[in-house]
Amino acid sequence: MRKPSCQRGVSLIEVLVAVMIFSIGLVGLAGLLIMATRSNQAAYLRTQVVFLAHNMADRMSANPMAVWDGSYNSTGYPVATTVTTACDNASPCTPDDLATHDKQMWSSQLAAFLPDASATIACDASAAGYAPTAAQYGMRPPYGGNCKMTIQWMERGAGNQANSTAVASTFAWEFQP
Repeated sequence: MRKPSCQRGVSLIEVLVAVMIFSIGLVGLAGLLIMATRSNQAAYLRTQVVFLAHNMADRMSANPMAVWDGSYNSTGYPVATTVTTACDNASPCTPDDLATHDKQMWSSQLAAFLPDASATIACDASAAGYAPTAAQYGMRPPYGGNCKMTIQWMERGAGNQANSTAVASTFAWEFQP
């Protein structure tokens, strides 16, 4: 007859320790996945901001008369989208009509692509040293005016739990349209 072994249940303890170590690894992997998802969302929003900034700068470059008479300047983007411009072959749009349309389209894009977005645009022609004429507006390269654009939005913090609340992010850009 054999003697009973004194090591009964040791393999069960080894299995439990292995399961515990595996579980800790899975929890760490889940944390990395959450952080990667948050970082990916933040990168997506920043890409949208750069796209929107270049979109408005391109719109402004196509309409220099309205840029330098201040039609694009505003501290309250997104603007109300209730004003409509009726432009057609019989009565073409003025530069200010086109600027109003551009501001409305850009405002709707800001609201659609960014959470709690707000923006400002301020163009200043004083660096040119003179008041430009209508003929000089179309000159390239730019005659010396600068525009400042600032876009703000709410971005959920990437990283640990302390940063899981939304924080305001800002994109500031100075350019010549």
